[in-house]
Amino acid sequence: MLLIPAIDLKDGHCVRLQQGDMKLVTTFSEEPAVMARSWVDKGARRLHLVDLNGAFAGQPKNEAAIRKILKAVGSEVDVQLGGGIRDLDTIERYLDIGLRYVIIGTAAVRNPGFLQDACTAFGGHIIVGLDAKDGKVATDGWSKLTRHGVIDMGKKFEDFGVESIIYTDIGRDGMLSGINIESTVRLAQALTIPVIASGGLSNIADIEALCAVEEEGVEGVICGRAIYSGDLDFEKAQERADELNG
Repeated sequence: MLLIPAIDLKDGHCVRLQQGDMKLVTTFSEEPAVMARSWVDKGARRLHLVDLNGAFAGQPKNEAAIRKILKAVGSEVDVQLGGGIRDLDTIERYLDIGLRYVIIGTAAVRNPGFLQDACTAFGGHIIVGLDAKDGKVATDGWSKLTRHGVIDMGKKFEDFGVESIIYTDIGRDGMLSGINIESTVRLAQALTIPVIASGGLSNIADIEALCAVEEEGVEGVICGRAIYSGDLDFEKAQERADELNG
């Protein structure tokens, strides 16, 4: 089970939002690269970066901070990034500077042809972020709810050749209210590619519950506010996950 620390970037700083609201922001560090290094030192095997400015603007906005993070962690861990990725040139540039995976969210839903082209050009490096509420996919920084069902979209993107899917329950994100295990497992069971859980991780019980369903296809979990607030000790949580699934 991969426990993946999230580093959300806004104006070059490491922050967390509540339910995707740019007005409900808490700044945890003005040095994201230092924060990234600390998670690697505590046992992280992958990092999850989000360009929040990019997600809302529709184009990359925090590339300087991203480059500093990549330099700080080197080749020790895989790094994935989402937020504002709308064209193949951006994907190529990000992969060239050292990212392992690029996450496509809104653009995958709005422009499936782009996602298909990305999977063809950069096979093995494309992850789709599916954000949902009540089983329906949301786009545009969670501000718009579509009529697309999560499982239907997941199957479609699997056929395109995406590496995995990050499933976020946006009703729980940043609220420390617990992972939506049931919905995450339902999606994982419908697909053959791995699913990464996201949204609402609150304590070690969530980690244990996720480890119990890893064989259903749940590969990992994004760790956000809980590891910054101290509600979850990341190092101990990763050790517990390794113990359960070792």
